[in-house]
Amino acid sequence: MNFLLETLQVLVLSVYFNLEAFLKLFIPSRKKSVVGELVLITGAGSGIGRLVALEFAPLGVSLVLWDISQEGNKETARLAKEKGARKVHTYVCDCSDKADVYRVADQVKREVGDVSILINNAGIVTGKKFMDAPDSLIEKTLEVNTMAHFWTYKAFLPAMMANNHGHLVSIASSAGLIGVSGLADYCASKFGAIGFAESVALEMLTAGKDGIKTTIVCPYFINTGMFDGCQTKWPRLLPILDPAYVAKKIVNAILTDQVYLLLPRAMYVLMAFKNCLQWNQAALLGLYLGVFDKLEECKAHQSPKKLC
Repeated sequence: MNFLLETLQVLVLSVYFNLEAFLKLFIPSRKKSVVGELVLITGAGSGIGRLVALEFAPLGVSLVLWDISQEGNKETARLAKEKGARKVHTYVCDCSDKADVYRVADQVKREVGDVSILINNAGIVTGKKFMDAPDSLIEKTLEVNTMAHFWTYKAFLPAMMANNHGHLVSIASSAGLIGVSGLADYCASKFGAIGFAESVALEMLTAGKDGIKTTIVCPYFINTGMFDGCQTKWPRLLPILDPAYVAKKIVNAILTDQVYLLLPRAMYVLMAFKNCLQWNQAALLGLYLGVFDKLEECKAHQSPKKLC
């Protein structure tokens, strides 16, 4: 009897969820209020981190900005205050260092309070093929892009669980969904970040903590400087994304509790192809779209500013 009831429940809810998703294509989702929330952004001193902070600034939140660059962080704080941010707190933190993450997290909790929206944005890229990448840079990529998420979750998730309220945001990459030639360590780190975020989201669900939301962001290449020189064979299908546009989409996804945000929209179709095509066909499609050869034109580089 339980089997029949549970099966019926799954079928009914599946129809409901699919209908809900279809209606959202035509009816915009209602945005939640974030007034009074404490938003922490790693890698806030430049790029997407700074732009996301500026998008949140007029929404009545208090901002906690982490970056390894004190000057960049202070500039973001200044701009956020001009945009109307209630309170802005800046901290220098090296997200590749677990001890530093825990130290600064404890300082935030003492001086500011419990973080309710955590945005793991800090990231680096070596820009070297696997056999050419020094071990130290490979380790640094994984420490910043993946392991730092473990430590920030450990630091701030307990308070969210106690209150059954919060939002966990992972700024990952389309390279965390589809392997890319020449970005082995970067892809591995982003695959890891996505898998980690999904797993913790499921832990929260099974623990009954439905008030803790998750958003996983997977954009194509963004024109922020991390991938200088990147071009696209099909700019209408896979454009190099404008940072301001991406920041707006990220904040909108958070405000509407969107779990996955893939940019551009063509990424949803490409992911469907990846999951149903044979390996040779998928590789052929990647060559056709120019993902591999165009990447060779990139002048990807590691920047200390990307260490948070």
